[in-house]
Amino acid sequence: MTQQELAKAKDPDLRASLQAIKRAAELARQTALQTDTGIVVVEGQKMVHVSAQELRQERVL
Repeated sequence: MTQQELAKAKDPDLRASLQAIKRAAELARQTALQTDTGIVVVEGQKMVHVSAQELRQERVL
């Protein structure tokens, strides 16, 4: 679903799902930094491994 479709959804849980996913992603990044581990994200249609060092560099920018 697109963001526009989510915004128009009748189900309130579905409307809130995008924000929930964003919160979960941020929490995963924080946990990865705390434990000095990497994460896997999807960019486009490719899985990309992001190291803790790369996450730290993203925070600085």
